[in-house]
Amino acid sequence: MNLQRIGPREFDFDRQVAVMAVVNRTPDSFHDRGATFALEQAVECGVRAADLGADWVDIGGVPFGRGPAVSTQEEIDRVAPVIAALAAARDDIVISVDTNRASVARAAIEAGAAVINDTSGLGDPGMASVIANGRAHLIVCHSVGMPRQERPAAHFRDVVGEVRAWLVERVARAEAAGIPRDRIIIDPGHDLGKNTLHTLELTRRLDEIADIGLPLLAAVSNKDFIGESIDRPRGERLAGSLAAMTVCILNGARIVRMHDVAETVDAVRMTEAILGMRPPVRLEHNTHPTHNV
Repeated sequence: MNLQRIGPREFDFDRQVAVMAVVNRTPDSFHDRGATFALEQAVECGVRAADLGADWVDIGGVPFGRGPAVSTQEEIDRVAPVIAALAAARDDIVISVDTNRASVARAAIEAGAAVINDTSGLGDPGMASVIANGRAHLIVCHSVGMPRQERPAAHFRDVVGEVRAWLVERVARAEAAGIPRDRIIIDPGHDLGKNTLHTLELTRRLDEIADIGLPLLAAVSNKDFIGESIDRPRGERLAGSLAAMTVCILNGARIVRMHDVAETVDAVRMTEAILGMRPPVRLEHNTHPTHNV
């Protein structure tokens, strides 16, 4: 068994895939366009995700993409109340915060977050020590450039090899700062500083990232590589998202960050059943003899 205790939950990643829901407390989220910016709506969204079967809720206060600057205090004011309210409402789910700032991570851990989802991959020099001291888990995510900033056109000689080497180096940096290896999760950063061809290759060869030997997160939901691959605008990428997610699971992902929770839970449970990771909920079809009348 490959047991991992993350926050209040214990996961056996040999036998299950964790579903991470998304709550964006931002007015300019690329997906929901501010639908959960209000505190009450954000908390309700997290509770509803848990009710629908999500194991985990990831809360963000600043989108990764370009946009107006958000101060550190504003980011804390956005995420900390949601974390505290959700932790009080549901003590059975993992809560993470999507941030690249050490001071926000500290406030999030104090509010009840068990995981820091750092899309800058320890870009803030103080991040690792905050996580180590707070005894939280770290998601090391590969990206190119800092969030909210203009970036050059994506370029890699070997996207999978370069992403893998970068993740290995950042994991070593986290361990050197005092974060135990069993509290580290890796994310290759689909679309983050990568074009669609890069992300498709990363998805095809995701097993080479999984080979690092740490729990692997895939965050593919509604991203631009899906829209460009099947020519679908935002709001019409659910089928493509589920297909990409399933391929990631087949190639070793054991945590999936997705927006559409009910559909994701069904697709994940079905994939687990096909892979022999879990039995069917019930067995009825063709299990009893039939008689001709």
